[in-house]
This record gives sequence, structure tokens and C-alpha cells, in this order.
Amino acid sequence: MRMLAIDLAKQSFHVHGISADGEIISRRVGRQGLPSLIVKLAPAVIAMEACATAHYWGRLFMAAGHEVRLINPHFVKPFVRGSKNDAVDAEAIFDAASRPTMRFVPVKTEEQQDLQSRHRVRDRLVVQRTSLINHLRGLLAEYGLIYPKGAALLLSRVRGGLAEARVSAMARETFEALLDELESLEGRIERLDDRLIAICREDETCRRLMTLPGVGPIVATALAASIGDPRQFQSGREMAAWIGLVPRQYSTGGKSRLGGVGRRANHYLRRQLVHGARAVALRLKTKTDPRSRWFQAVIDRRGFNKGIVAMANKTVRIAWAMLTRQEDYARA
Repeated sequence: MRMLAIDLAKQSFHVHGISADGEIISRRVGRQGLPSLIVKLAPAVIAMEACATAHYWGRLFMAAGHEVRLINPHFVKPFVRGSKNDAVDAEAIFDAASRPTMRFVPVKTEEQQDLQSRHRVRDRLVVQRTSLINHLRGLLAEYGLIYPKGAALLLSRVRGGLAEARVSAMARETFEALLDELESLEGRIERLDDRLIAICREDETCRRLMTLPGVGPIVATALAASIGDPRQFQSGREMAAWIGLVPRQYSTGGKSRLGGVGRRANHYLRRQLVHGARAVALRLKTKTDPRSRWFQAVIDRRGFNKGIVAMANKTVRIAWAMLTRQEDYARA
């Protein structure tokens, strides 16, 4: 069998393929029976949507000698015919994977998955911390306790303010519990950051990326986890477009129309790159090197925020060149 498409789920899967005799194979199979069915059918190519558990199954099938093609679910949807069900979805995956111009998602290694999982946990903790800080500020404001913006010194300021504030014992107990929760979150985030820093010291790719301005341990490990082999992209521009650091395009009739940055993006990675670019930009205002002059010219033409995105785009393109050539960053 040349190719088999699998509609993934947790326990019940549906496979679709065409045998060497031209017979259409479309059947449902359980989780335990899937590996044995793959051995029996022996497809050269296995196609799946790049969804939950796809990378696990991809690694499993690649280890058995199969070629694995993961497809963005958005690219599969146009091939769905009729009402949606597992059989129709599996057939749509088969049709999409058969297209000669289809773009596929590389299967993540276990090391990439480990690193990305750590980033996902860190991102969740940061969101929880922000939510808790806003919640705490709102409650404190009801007692006339207002504090400056910024999370860095909030914990110590609130503890010091509560010691002198005229609030009831119940309110004080409530605020102390929230402060303890915030302190615990801060500690967990700090421990994760320390581990990412340690990974950067050990990993050659991360060390190389950190020679680039605007790339610290968070951005370096996020890039390493998300991208893997940079040679999957034909150019730095293609990698920047994949991350989502390019404008939306709606062109027709020979007229090019560009909008803001698109929604199709690796949002976490794009956000971290923009944060890094903003940190670099604040130090470039008084410099006169070529990079600083270029950035100032972009700001003058397009404004500060678009200049920041342009800086993040340039950072990604330089990072692609560094990784593909195995070179450290060389200042102009």
C-alpha cells in the first residue's frame, strides 16, 4: 500500500487507503489494534492531521520505517465532502496528502516535545500570575489601596502596605492568602526560568541563538522547540512568515493589498520575539551602527510598533541564517 490516512482520536481511529489492487480500505479501529493494523497493511506513507497526539504517533510510525506526513487541519477542511464524520475526515486527509503542492508539518522529536511542554507550563503560570495580580489589585482598590503598575515590586509593596492599612482581620487574611499564592507562582516561574537557562548552557543551538541581540534563554529555547531543523524552511523570510511576523495579504487582479500581522501564527513564539525586539529597540535609540539606523528609519516611516515587528522579523531571518550555516552572530 502506498499511503494510508488516519483520523486520530483518543480511543477510536478511522483509516482510509487504497490497496495495490485498487480496493478502497475504510474501517474503524481501536487504539490497541492500530499498531497491528499498520503492520498488516504496511503503507509506505502515513498521513494524519497535525492535531493532539499526532507527533507521538508520528514518532512511533517513523521508528517503524514509515514516512509520516502531518497536515495542518485548515488545509484538510476544503477536502471534506458531505457531512462530517470520521470516515469522511479520513478520506479528506488522504486526498489532501496526495496533493503534490501540499505543505506538511515536521514531526517533533521527543526533545522538542519536552522543551515545548516546559514552555506551555511556563506560559500558563504567567497567565495565572497576571490574572491573580489583576484580581488582587481590584480587591485592594475597594479598600482604597492603590499601587503603581508593574508586577516586579507589587508583592513587597502590598505586604508593606497591609501592615499599616486599616482593614478588618477578615480582609487582611484574604489578602495574605492571595499574596502567598502569588509568591508561590513567582517561585515556580523563577524555577522554570532557571531550568531554561541551564538548558541553554548545555545546548549548542541555544547558545548560538543567544549571541543574537533580542534572543535570551526564553526565546532561544522556544525557537529550538518550535522549529527543530531550520532547513525545512527555504529562507529566513519563509520562517518569519511561518511564525506570523508578516502582514496579511489579500491581493487580486494584480493589486497587492497588505494588512496587519495575520492570525495564522505561532502566537507564543511571536509574542516572545516581539518582547525581545522591544527590549533591543529601547537600547538602539542613541546608537549609530547600521542596525540602529535601519530601525530608526523604519520607525520614522511606519511608527514604533511596526518597527518592533520589523525588528522581530529581522531577528528571525538572521537566526535562520545562523542555524543553517552553523555560525554565531557577527555584528556589522
